[in-house]
Amino acid sequence: MIKAGGVIVTRPEPGLSETMRAVEQAGWRAYASPALHVIQYETVLSSVANPAGIILTSGQAVCGAQAITADRWLPVYAVGDRTAQRAQAAGFHRVYSAQGNAESLVALLKKQVAPSAGTLLLLAGDGQGNALLARLQAEGFDVVRYVTYAALPAENIDEAVQLALIKEGISNILFFSAESARGWIRALSPGAALVQARKTTALVISEKTAEVLLAAGWQHVRVALRPDAQSVLSLLEHK
Repeated sequence: MIKAGGVIVTRPEPGLSETMRAVEQAGWRAYASPALHVIQYETVLSSVANPAGIILTSGQAVCGAQAITADRWLPVYAVGDRTAQRAQAAGFHRVYSAQGNAESLVALLKKQVAPSAGTLLLLAGDGQGNALLARLQAEGFDVVRYVTYAALPAENIDEAVQLALIKEGISNILFFSAESARGWIRALSPGAALVQARKTTALVISEKTAEVLLAAGWQHVRVALRPDAQSVLSLLEHK
């Protein structure tokens, strides 16, 4: 039985398809509306001869990890479980999940790696990872950042999605980062669709994401207990 009101998923691939399936399995009609378009860069060659490990802040960086090293026994430190699972699926054998955000990733590295162990490779998107880099360097780690992909904002929102909003067929919108929330709002045509979007419940991954939605006029915003996709999806189970 389909529940009343559809759910818009703003997550880009990788992750969009699996989230769509999860939403539909929970009994909702899912609408794909990725806020970002991810472009993987060409093979990035590391200038570090014997790195101590790879740091992944996003599942989008897994392709870069595959390209940057052939050593699948090199330790990989992932921000969350889904990124860790993607690294394992890519063939990496020693994968550790921080189960959270950048703060928990720093805590994991402090626990697992001695600063003297060697250089860590931080793989990130264009314009991302600089704050984490500075934090780790302040903790005494030798870290080199590599840009392996770019997340570009969507230029517009699909007409079918906008029509569903206008006809009040949407009850929830899932947002997985503050950046994607800002991008999705900018891409949505001003007018009736935006007015109706503000009336939906935004289910978001973090307080920073919530701040973007509240500033844009949303009245109903719910924040996941943990900063991961599964926790965002769990908010649907309690509606």
